[in-house]
Amino acid sequence: MTDIQFQNSTLSEQLTDHVELIIENKELIISGTQKIAKLASDSLSRGGTLFWCGNGGSAADSQHLAADLVCRFISDRVPLKSVALTTDSSILTAISNDYNFDKIFSRQLEALAKDGDILIAISTSGNSENIKEAVLTAKNLGVETVGLLGRDGGTSVDLFSQKLIIPSNSTARIQEVHILIGHLIIDLIEKNLNL
Repeated sequence: MTDIQFQNSTLSEQLTDHVELIIENKELIISGTQKIAKLASDSLSRGGTLFWCGNGGSAADSQHLAADLVCRFISDRVPLKSVALTTDSSILTAISNDYNFDKIFSRQLEALAKDGDILIAISTSGNSENIKEAVLTAKNLGVETVGLLGRDGGTSVDLFSQKLIIPSNSTARIQEVHILIGHLIIDLIEKNLNL
């Protein structure tokens, strides 16, 4: 097999895995996305804020999706209240240094979140201690908790009020579906709010 044939085979396999994961879980994705978008739309319509958190690639997705809400997604519209808790290097390093890494999201929620807001935590494993801390803090503040998770949902699965679990063991495939779900949520929010 030549290098080109090997690359073609690898790429074809990756694309097939991606498409099959979405098709096999289409109904799960649709129903979960509708529920999450309704929660988010209701919160935003009452003046709430959507908070996002995650680690690594999920941190990047948090920033991406918060930006889509604050700036724009499909069309020009009013900005929507959304904050990625993954972006301020001074806050993240201060909390990690003065407390510990597990508190990087929960401490920010204590400062910024209020009853009626939504926390959307993105985690491929569902096992991150800083995600668990964030969810527990959010619940204490009256903040609705949503998990975009992978594999079997991990050790945090039962902490969330709403969750959408992508049943795959591939971190890359889970992350690809998570960003798709994020875009679908935002599309429905805009439609629900007539924006």
